[in-house]
Amino acid sequence: MEIESSLHLQQQIARLQALLDTTHRIHSTIELDSVLRSVLQITVRELEMAGAFFTTFPFSYGEIPPRFLLHPPSSDPRRGCYRFPLLDRHGTALTEMVVITRDGAPLSLYEQDFLEHLAIQAAVAIENARYHEQTLDMERVKQDLSCARDIQRSLLPQVFPDIPGYSIDGRSQTCYEVGGDYLDLITLPSGELMVVVADVAGKGLASALVGSSFRAALRAMANSEMPLVDMATNMNLLHYKEGEESRRRYVTAMFLRLDPKTHAVEVVNAGHNPAFLLNGSDVPELIEASGTPVGMLPFSDYSSEKYVLSDKAKLLIYTDGMTEVFKGNEEFGQDRLMEAFRASRHTDATGTLNSIWRALDAFSNQENQSDDMTALVIGRKP
Repeated sequence: MEIESSLHLQQQIARLQALLDTTHRIHSTIELDSVLRSVLQITVRELEMAGAFFTTFPFSYGEIPPRFLLHPPSSDPRRGCYRFPLLDRHGTALTEMVVITRDGAPLSLYEQDFLEHLAIQAAVAIENARYHEQTLDMERVKQDLSCARDIQRSLLPQVFPDIPGYSIDGRSQTCYEVGGDYLDLITLPSGELMVVVADVAGKGLASALVGSSFRAALRAMANSEMPLVDMATNMNLLHYKEGEESRRRYVTAMFLRLDPKTHAVEVVNAGHNPAFLLNGSDVPELIEASGTPVGMLPFSDYSSEKYVLSDKAKLLIYTDGMTEVFKGNEEFGQDRLMEAFRASRHTDATGTLNSIWRALDAFSNQENQSDDMTALVIGRKP
């Protein structure tokens, strides 16, 4: 009797040790594929089963009839087939493990108990592996977004043109890693300066990609020195033809050409916010839109406005994120932006931008905003 009791105790200890070893093996990796394969191998090898597989993962081990893989059978001890659910912490089934015994033999109480405990440990390991994979995926996305941010920043003007008699500066701030605002200054062969401030509908990576496409098309056209209205018209048609997704992400844009020698300025506003122009007056003049945003419709009737900049004239072009800064439910708005611009009219371009940003920060208490913000100031020195 004592010998039988001792053997039974040794058997229980051996089974417990086997379960502990199995648990350690399952949790020794955080790669999902390795966890799944390990569970099946342990099931077949340790318990000498014919085969085992998962119902929702493409992994199997041992000898399994092909029809079982296509149509997993219900638990049927008479056929030597058993199903063990693997439940997450909320009781939701992650998958089921189907175990097939040799020659249709029934599971012993020990084998059934072992497999039930194995299913519990396997479910924990699968959850951990999935969490690890999700974490790695998020890190990869963060790295990709960081690279995209660096690339987008490199496409913005790194140095603003140093034109005698002019003060020019710009600033762009995204609400996410990348954004849909676009700012570019191109010195043309004629000596004129081409300026474009644009805002792609939407935010984030998709808008940034559309903005990059817009930039490439614009730069290809810029050196042709075609009339500004024709350039806006061609950009509109090209963007529209790129497809429905591009049309959903239409672009509001301000096209400007400056001749520093004659101080002549030509502007085409394609559905963009009105620019502010101080030109011999203390009250800013609004340069309103003359056509629809680029890519919204196949054809748009654009027109240009022409000015000659007087001494101390100053121009502000901006995206709608500047007026859509919020404090609670209150919007900064066009009037406040215009006043901040007017109040800084006696400073250079950099000073004007600094003054405007201080006004925005003071209004919003430096809260994070939900839109990209871009502004460009061109001022004529006295």
